[in-house]
Amino acid sequence: MSPEVVSCVLLADRHHGLTEGVCGLLKTAFDAVVMVDDEASLLESAKRLQPVMAVVDLSLAPGSSLRWVKQLRLLCPKLKLILLSVHDEPSVSRLAMEAGADGYVLKRAIATDLLPAVDAVLEMKNYISSGIKPQDYFSNTNHENKEKVR
Repeated sequence: MSPEVVSCVLLADRHHGLTEGVCGLLKTAFDAVVMVDDEASLLESAKRLQPVMAVVDLSLAPGSSLRWVKQLRLLCPKLKLILLSVHDEPSVSRLAMEAGADGYVLKRAIATDLLPAVDAVLEMKNYISSGIKPQDYFSNTNHENKEKVR
């Protein structure tokens, strides 16, 4: 008998109040939700656990750099990545998708958009929150072979 595969998701956010609600949503879709609250813990946990997905606050790391996305991709090449953000500006979400995110969910839309984003990303599709126009974000992403969904 082969061991049962556990679907695990990493949830990384410094805002514990929001994290608890997001954790509850993710528990409906995954066997295990591992919560971390900083970049170093995210990278260490990803390396150790090799999760199916990571749901990460865009502002997790100090500054505006998305270098940690590249590090995460090197540690877990098959990882699906959804970024959470308060920013609905086209330039911010476009940079996030170009950096390697598979999905971009506005924090104000977590209740309605997070689980559809999880489903889409697991089906190898990109996802952008419903408050954002897709044509503003998919023009130059590095995921050209993925189907564009909302």
